[in-house]
Amino acid sequence: MADQYRVDLSALEETMRKLNGILKDLGNAHSDARYKTSLSSNALGTSVGSHEFKEARQLTEAHTQMKNAIESIVQHLHDVTNEFGTKTKKVHGNYQNQEADTAANMSGS
Repeated sequence: MADQYRVDLSALEETMRKLNGILKDLGNAHSDARYKTSLSSNALGTSVGSHEFKEARQLTEAHTQMKNAIESIVQHLHDVTNEFGTKTKKVHGNYQNQEADTAANMSGS
């Protein structure tokens, strides 16, 4: 007797729904990282007269580097999640089509 396998299409649909929620959240996170974490060049302090506040410049540069790294990470997570969602949707459609073809063949259509 041949082994039988069954794919739970509702589980794939639930996965797609959850992935869409994650993508929405990642879009919000990317927007927040880009637009809500900006600092002006003197937000962390400035030089006074002939006294240069080197740490302020270093902190501002470190902030910019971290901001760019976070934006990059969030974008990568978005891309990977989107790709997984696209592939899951394709697999769901293929299984759905196969199920319909099998049902049609069994009914003699």
